[in-house]
Amino acid sequence: MPQQDQKQAVVRRADRPGDLGWVVMAHGESYHQQFGWDTDFEVLVAKIVADYGAKHDPTRGAAWIAELDGRRVGCVFLVVGDRPKVAKLRLLLVTPQGRGLRLGARLVAKCLAFAREAGYEQVTLWTNDVLVAARKIYQSFGFTLVDEERHHSFGHDLVGQNWTLDLLPTG
Repeated sequence: MPQQDQKQAVVRRADRPGDLGWVVMAHGESYHQQFGWDTDFEVLVAKIVADYGAKHDPTRGAAWIAELDGRRVGCVFLVVGDRPKVAKLRLLLVTPQGRGLRLGARLVAKCLAFAREAGYEQVTLWTNDVLVAARKIYQSFGFTLVDEERHHSFGHDLVGQNWTLDLLPTG
């Protein structure tokens, strides 16, 4: 696969015009194509992105874009959580064009490094059980499943899951 080796993959801050809009569009299109989710999911993503864009503190939250040969193929956000010293990992996505290059793991690694530097003690995330590849990435970084609950969202019956990672050293 020499062609695959020639691809230039980078992870950078989501700070360019068009980045935030791409996140919303890519989530809407990808989740509809893969899982048949309706526009309610895109609305949820748009709210998360709008909140981030309007009021994020760059010392407490950040977002990253993965690019392949200069084209956006992935993203992740770290936002302030509901409690002090707790951050939320949000909106991890790698499009089919970017898969197989460990970009999801690179995005999560950037997110967790930032969380540690910002002084967070814990990172939480909410996902759904159908997102198997993302869950494998979270587990590889040490996230543990806290609870799960059935819900009907985005036009489907799903099982939502809450995961957490303690950033403080143990022992």
